[in-house]
Amino acid sequence: MNAMSYKGYFARVDFDAEDEIFVGRIAGISDVVGFHAENVAELKSAFYEAVDDYVEACGKVGKEPQKPYSGKVMFRVKPETHRRAAIAAEMAGKSLNQWAEDLLDEATENYP
Repeated sequence: MNAMSYKGYFARVDFDAEDEIFVGRIAGISDVVGFHAENVAELKSAFYEAVDDYVEACGKVGKEPQKPYSGKVMFRVKPETHRRAAIAAEMAGKSLNQWAEDLLDEATENYP
């Protein structure tokens, strides 16, 4: 997995073979906050600095820094999928919300 975390923020990291550097971006916020480094130690430091700078810059302009993920997930599915999911949840003795959360937890347990 190509992810890092710091102060509740996560970053996706890729390797740019052309420039031979690691390139990262804070995930889960609409503000674009990126960083890069030539090795892992520098990458970690650059990520921490990017998060700290982002929070500080927001404070200077009176903006609340975005926090990734509120816990509310809204998405659309086909009516037939919705029906089957509702039945599966009821058969499991759970609300549709709890049933879906349990499935998402299981599907993402190997991610930070």
